[in-house]
Order: sequence, then C-alpha cells, then structure tokens
Amino acid sequence: MKSLLALLITGLAALSLTACNTIQGVGQDLQRAGEALEEATE
Repeated sequence: MKSLLALLITGLAALSLTACNTIQGVGQDLQRAGEALEEATE
C-alpha cells in the first residue's frame, strides 16, 4: 500500500512539473508574438 501511494505522489509531482514547463513555454511564445506585432506596427 505504501509503495502505491509513493508511486502516485511521484506521478503527480512529475505531472505538475511538466505542466509548469508547458505553461512557461506558452508564455514565451505569446511574448514573442507580442514583440513581433509591436515591430510590425512600427
């Protein structure tokens, strides 16, 4: 039972770290798109 709980906690931690990286990547993409729009309007 303890090993199943440890496996579940490890899996949830890995998923949360992956989600953070994905959100950070989306934020960077949006920032680059915004910069491109600013340059295009100048």
